[in-house]
Amino acid sequence: MKKVTVMSADEAAKFVQDGQTVVTSGFVGSGCPESLTKALENRFINTGAPKDLTLFYAAAQGNRDGSGAEHFAHVGMTKRVIAGHWNMAPRLGKLVIDNQIEGYNLPQGTLSQLLRDIAAHKVGTITHVGLNTFVDPRNQGGKLNEITKEDIVELININGQERLLYKSMPIDIAFIRGSYADELGNVTVHREVAPTEVTSMAQAVKNSGGKVFVQVERMVKAGSLDPRLVKIPRIYVDGIIIAKPDDHEQCFGHSFDPSLTGEVQVPLDTISIPPLSTKKIIGRRAAMELKEDVVVNLGIGIPEYISMVANEEGIGDYMTLTVEAGPIGGVPAGGSQFGASINPECILEQHMQFDFYDGGGVDQAFLGLAEADSHGNINVSKFGPRLAGCGGFINITQNAKSVHFCGTFTAGGLETTIKDGKLIIEKEGKYKKFIKDVEHITFSGDYARKVNQPVMYITERAAFELRQDGLYLTEIAPGIDLKTQVLDLMDFMPKMDGQPKIMAEAIFRDEVMGIANK
Repeated sequence: MKKVTVMSADEAAKFVQDGQTVVTSGFVGSGCPESLTKALENRFINTGAPKDLTLFYAAAQGNRDGSGAEHFAHVGMTKRVIAGHWNMAPRLGKLVIDNQIEGYNLPQGTLSQLLRDIAAHKVGTITHVGLNTFVDPRNQGGKLNEITKEDIVELININGQERLLYKSMPIDIAFIRGSYADELGNVTVHREVAPTEVTSMAQAVKNSGGKVFVQVERMVKAGSLDPRLVKIPRIYVDGIIIAKPDDHEQCFGHSFDPSLTGEVQVPLDTISIPPLSTKKIIGRRAAMELKEDVVVNLGIGIPEYISMVANEEGIGDYMTLTVEAGPIGGVPAGGSQFGASINPECILEQHMQFDFYDGGGVDQAFLGLAEADSHGNINVSKFGPRLAGCGGFINITQNAKSVHFCGTFTAGGLETTIKDGKLIIEKEGKYKKFIKDVEHITFSGDYARKVNQPVMYITERAAFELRQDGLYLTEIAPGIDLKTQVLDLMDFMPKMDGQPKIMAEAIFRDEVMGIANK
C-alpha cells in the first residue's frame, strides 16, 4: 500500500485557498491542531493569503491567549465563523462585535451532529434543540451581528411538530489533531482526552471533495496500531504533520496525564475540600437537590463545587458525572483541561454524548446563572460587547429531566461573610442578574413550561422555581432581608407563596451538613 504523505505544517497550510471553509478540531485546551493553525496564521500574516475563509468548529477552542481559534482572528483572513462557543477566543469575538466578520453561534452538540450529517450528504440536522432560544429564526437565528444575513437555521414543521433545520454545507479543509499515525496514514486519538467528532469531521470533508490534514505526536510502523483505536482511517487522510512537542500538549499548559485517558486510575482522596465561601454555599444548596443513582452534567465554574461538596458529604457515589466532550464517570477537570475527566469509565465521541443528552438522558443538570429574567429565561451567551457563546448549554438545559441554574445573586465585586449560620453581605455586586428581559435567550422558560420541565435557580441568598404561571421566590438565606437584599435588587417582582422559606442553617456553617443521613 502507498505510504501517507508526511509534510510540514507550512506545506499543509498552502493547500488552503481563498474563500474556502475550514473545520478544526479541539475542545477548549485539548485536541487543538496548533502546528497547523499557527502555520495558516503565519502564512496570512506574511503573504496576505488565504483570504475570506469560513471557520467552522463545534466546541470552544483556545485559552484566551492567541491559541486555538484565535489564529483566525484577522480581518481579511476570515470572513465568517460558525462556532459553538466563543469565550476562549476573545479577539475573534471582538471582530464579530465590531461587525468586521460574520458570526454565528449555534449549539455545540448540534454542530458536532451536523458534521456527521454533512458526511452523509443529508440536507442538514433536524432537531428540537434551540427552539425558542436565540438560535430560533423567530429570534436571531444564531446570528451575532448586523452584517450576518444568511439564514443557516430554518424553522420547519414535521408531522405537526416544530423543528429546526441546521443546514448542511460543504467543507473544504480539515485541520485535525490525532495521537499516533502509522506509515499508511491511519490515526489514533488514544492520548487525547476525548475523540470528540474527529471521525465525522474527516468524513464530512472527504465527502465534500476536500482535504484532510492531521497533526500527530509521532509516526509508527504500518500495522502496529490497534485497529480499535484508529479513529481516522488512512482513506480519509491527505497529509500527516508531526508536531513539535510545544504544539502538542495534551491540554494547554499541561503535560500528558494518563488518568484523563483511562490508562491509569489515580486515588481521589487527595481532592481538596474548598473552604466555606459564597460559591461553596451555592454548591451546598445545589447538592441538596441530588437524587441517588442519577446521571448528571455539571457546568464549568460554580457548578464544579457541587461535585466537591458531594464528595465531602459522602454522597459522591449518588451520581454519575458526564462531560459533553465524551467522558462518562470519574471527576470532571477544569480550566484548560475542561472536557476531560479524571478516572473516566468510558469516553464517547462528542456527537454520541449529545445524542444521549438531546434525548433526555441527563437526570439532573447544574449549570451557570449569568442572567435570568421574569420569564425564567437564562442568558449565558452574549452581554453587550462581550460574546461568550452557548456551547453545549442549550442541548443540556433544554433536555435534562430537571435543571438547576447556579450563580451569585449579583455580579461585579460581591463580598460576603458567613457567621453564626447566617449570610452577611459585606459589599453588594455592581450588577443585577435578575433583570426584566435577557439580551440572549440561551435557555427558554417558555419552552421549559411547554414540556413541564422542573427548573430551579439557586443563589447564595435566594432560590427560585419556574412554574406555569411564572418565576417564584421560594427560599432566602438566614440573615438576609427579603426587601432590601433580594426584592429591591431585582428588575421584576417574583411571585411568592407567602413568606419564602429560610434555607437550612447547616449550609452556612463550616462543618459537614449531613446530607447522606437525610
